Amino acid sequence: MAFLQINNVRITGFAAGVPATIIRNDDSVVYSEDYDASAFVEMTGVHERRVDNTSCTSDLCYAASEKLIADLNWDKKEVGAIIFVSQTADYRFPATSCILQDRLGLNKECYAADVNLGCSGWVYGLSIAASLMQTGSITKVLLMAGDAKRVTSGDDPLFGFAGTVTALEYSSEAKPIDFHFGTDGSGFDAIIMPDGGARNGLSVESFNKETIDGKEYTRLQCRMKGMDVFSFGISIAPKSIKKLADFFGFDYQTFDYFVFHQANLKMNAMIQKKLKLDNAKVPISMPTFGNTSSASIPLTIVTQLKNKIENQPTKLLCCGFGVGLSWGTVAFETDNIVISDIVEI
Repeated sequence: MAFLQINNVRITGFAAGVPATIIRNDDSVVYSEDYDASAFVEMTGVHERRVDNTSCTSDLCYAASEKLIADLNWDKKEVGAIIFVSQTADYRFPATSCILQDRLGLNKECYAADVNLGCSGWVYGLSIAASLMQTGSITKVLLMAGDAKRVTSGDDPLFGFAGTVTALEYSSEAKPIDFHFGTDGSGFDAIIMPDGGARNGLSVESFNKETIDGKEYTRLQCRMKGMDVFSFGISIAPKSIKKLADFFGFDYQTFDYFVFHQANLKMNAMIQKKLKLDNAKVPISMPTFGNTSSASIPLTIVTQLKNKIENQPTKLLCCGFGVGLSWGTVAFETDNIVISDIVEI
């Protein structure tokens, strides 16, 4: 079973970068002939998003990293690893983490790796980053997560662009970080971009449009089986949280905040209802930022919890779920954490 407990690692900071450009879904934006702005906003909860045609995920993560490193007063040469989690890398190769190592001016003896995961990616990335630090030979790590400049650009009213960074430090006094993970690859095509990879390469046909659920897509655009993903999310997230609590022997109701992947407002409301959680414990960033893929959990922490958790010990339980199909849940505590102001570029 995919349970994991990591000791000697403390999460010390969060930061997020977003485009300065705001697109409002409830204005008269026409995405398709049958697009109903008010119905879409009511169904998803996404009123506005941050989107532009110039910023890559790495640009947003770079800006957030510079801000957080300065706020933490870190020596860049002490950063021993970068984990970059994204489905929108700068290039097919080389790895974007290598580019960010140089761009940030980090030590050349720096572990750098990319992880191609979406909605669950921040939780997976956190486990990888923390695992690298167990022996204390690597004492500072930057976990970057997000998506931007998708092939769909600003055409899909659900998605927004964001890049985040989470700072981790080695500490023998840190409380454990507990994880639960799962994967159901039989649902791999529930959220998929069919062409552009090794399985189905780029061709003239890749640009042909086909109508799915009343909307036109090319084979280079993400398409989703909405009801399948909805059913998956409302089922798996509560189960994962309860399994994590049972395995490690804690009462999840004692946690201060629950931060879920920001996929769909109704989906998250049903998850909240199943877990019997108060509204005050479940922050949301979806109305103003949309679905930001692997950035959604740390982005929600930065934008919704900064003034609530910076100056006091806080117990957080986070769950990401989606493309893969995959999911990950993590429970951790913060103390004297640094949360940078959001960076707009």
